[in-house]
Amino acid sequence: MQRESDNGRIRVPKTSELVADQIREQIIRGELNEGDSLPPEGTLMVTLGISRPTLREAFRILEAESLISVVRGSRSGARVHRPSTELVSRYAGYLLESQATTIADLYAARLAIEPTVVRWLATANGDTEGMAKVKSVLKELGDMLTDNRYDEFIDNIAYFHQVLVEATGNKTLSFMNRMLLNLARTHQNDYQRRHPRSTEERQKSIRAGFKSYAKLIHLIENGDVEEAVEHWRLHLRNANETWAARGEGERIVDSLSG
Repeated sequence: MQRESDNGRIRVPKTSELVADQIREQIIRGELNEGDSLPPEGTLMVTLGISRPTLREAFRILEAESLISVVRGSRSGARVHRPSTELVSRYAGYLLESQATTIADLYAARLAIEPTVVRWLATANGDTEGMAKVKSVLKELGDMLTDNRYDEFIDNIAYFHQVLVEATGNKTLSFMNRMLLNLARTHQNDYQRRHPRSTEERQKSIRAGFKSYAKLIHLIENGDVEEAVEHWRLHLRNANETWAARGEGERIVDSLSG
């Protein structure tokens, strides 16, 4: 296998990189599962025909990618970890922050994604496997509201948005949305610390939000496509007027707090 380096020259990969490639492929394809232990070093050295330094360099590569963890001095060998959505979305957040991506940019992306999701779901009259989970989360939010568990309700708002997008079954869109939600949650937590509201104001906002979520589900299940899309677009715009208001929208996304 040959690889192109940054200067355009063809580079022959080191043996350790090839070994890492082989183990990585087994993890990605599901041949190795979360929590599995790789064979002991001595066994791998014989099986792969490599030296201990080469194997340990391959392990360092995979550890840096969070695909394995190695307990030094342990006889159990390296432990396998499947790729993590949270880890990758966190790294993507670092990239967005390094590019000086603003809060306004972040919320504009959400506004582009979720109304499209609502259109898909309403066109299917909510007849997707994931909609049952959306309704379940809505019920849980309702229980929190009834029991006056307002902080818990606020903590689960992002989860409602997450399962709404996941209800489409589109994994690519769900991953992108998860990344945006993680960054949005960080900003919202920071905003609320800087702009505390009275208990009455919070209760009013929470009850209005829950009523909006319930209306959305009703419109989706009735197949009222355009009304559902417009309702959710208005919901998001109203939210954005707070989270990405003047003085907030110009802030750079924060991928390191939370």
